[in-house]
Amino acid sequence: MPNKLFLDSNFQKYNNTADGVLSTVNVVEALQEFWQVKASRGGGAAGGGGALVIYESVPAAHPPYVCYVTLPGGACFGSFQNCPTKAEARRSAAKIALMNSVFNEHESRRISEHFIEKAVAEARASFAGDAAAHHQDPSAGIAAFRFMLEANKGRTMLEFQELMTVFQLLHWNGSLRAMRERQCSRQEVVAHYSARALDDAMREQMAREWAAREREAAATGGGVLRGELARAERELRAARLAARELRFPKEKRDILLLAARLAPPQQQQ
Repeated sequence: MPNKLFLDSNFQKYNNTADGVLSTVNVVEALQEFWQVKASRGGGAAGGGGALVIYESVPAAHPPYVCYVTLPGGACFGSFQNCPTKAEARRSAAKIALMNSVFNEHESRRISEHFIEKAVAEARASFAGDAAAHHQDPSAGIAAFRFMLEANKGRTMLEFQELMTVFQLLHWNGSLRAMRERQCSRQEVVAHYSARALDDAMREQMAREWAAREREAAATGGGVLRGELARAERELRAARLAARELRFPKEKRDILLLAARLAPPQQQQ
């Protein structure tokens, strides 16, 4: 399954224009107001009261500081600039989240037949290199990607990305392969997980599976979690600095950190 989605080249033009405009705006307040207005019109994923936008500052004793912001529904962005203060890191995260939130309302970000054809072509091209390197047939992943796009016509890309994150995690965790071995149909899998939110129970189940893999590898020195966590950290940092939506690598990292706490300490040498 593709691990990144097609992104319209118009976003870069929009980004360059919006960058100058947002330099005069309180982006933290503007982002909160955007989602409050969207929720009041029935267009947000959040319900009534409470914080619609959640910030998470990474503990650090000195700069550069890092901050993540999670939008209603789960889309996540991070500070993409070199931030000398925690407040500046929050503004940096809010800025890229606001640009994506506003751009997401554009008609070009809704899934249509034209969009599907373009997205699938992008996915097929990105899979070509991976298939050659890993000797894998990408046809199943491409077909699943198209099926999910077709099932989500009319949704915006941020809404679709939230659903895709669940399937990316299932693919990464090996759960999709296990379901195929149990002969679950693609329609059954998509229908089941499309109606299920990514919650603490799902995260803990995946973490327990990774902890079990670490215990199984202990006889040969372990290190499964250490290697996978290092890879997830690199992916998260690269996505953040590139100002991309980064829920998938962040969820991976958080699941692996939980797995490290669940695995016995002596298994993680």
